[in-house]
Amino acid sequence: MDAWGDTVYRVALAQTGSPSDADDVYQDVFMRLLEHTAAFESDEHLKAWLLRVTINRCHDFARLSWNRRTGGLEQEHVDIPAPDAFRAGIWEVVGALPPDLRTTVHLHYAEGYSTEEIARIAGCKPSTVRTRLHRARERLRTTLRDEQLGQAGNIESRKESGHGRTA
Repeated sequence: MDAWGDTVYRVALAQTGSPSDADDVYQDVFMRLLEHTAAFESDEHLKAWLLRVTINRCHDFARLSWNRRTGGLEQEHVDIPAPDAFRAGIWEVVGALPPDLRTTVHLHYAEGYSTEEIARIAGCKPSTVRTRLHRARERLRTTLRDEQLGQAGNIESRKESGHGRTA
C-alpha cells in the first residue's frame, strides 16, 4: 500500500470521479491483493496487476445502476492534489473526460506507462490506447483553447465597459 496506494487511488478517482467510490475501489483492490496467492515476478508486475484490478473494479462500479447518475469530478474533488505531471487547470479538464480517456491519460502522463503497457493493463489493443490518447489530447486542446478564448473575451468585455482600466 505504501508503494502503490497513491497510484491505485488516483486511477480509481480518475475512473469513478468520486472520492468515496475511489476509496471503496482502493480498499477492494488491496483486499484482493491479500487474497492473491500467486507470486509476482517483479514490482512492475505487481503494479500492473494492481492497476488492472483497479480498472476492473471501477468498471464493476460503473455497471451499478445507482452509479450511472453520478457526474464528473466536482470542484471539491478537483482540489485533490494533482500528480506533478499535470498543472491544476489541466487536471480539472482531464477530470471532465470520459472514464476510458481519463484513465488512459492518467496512466500515460502521470504514471509514465507506454501505450503497450496501458493496453495490457486496460485489456485492449495498443492501437485503441493510441486512439484514446489522440481523442483525449484533441478534447483537452479544444477545451483549453475555448477557456482561453473565453478569458480573453471577458478581458475585452471588461475593457470595453471600462472595468478593466487602471488610473
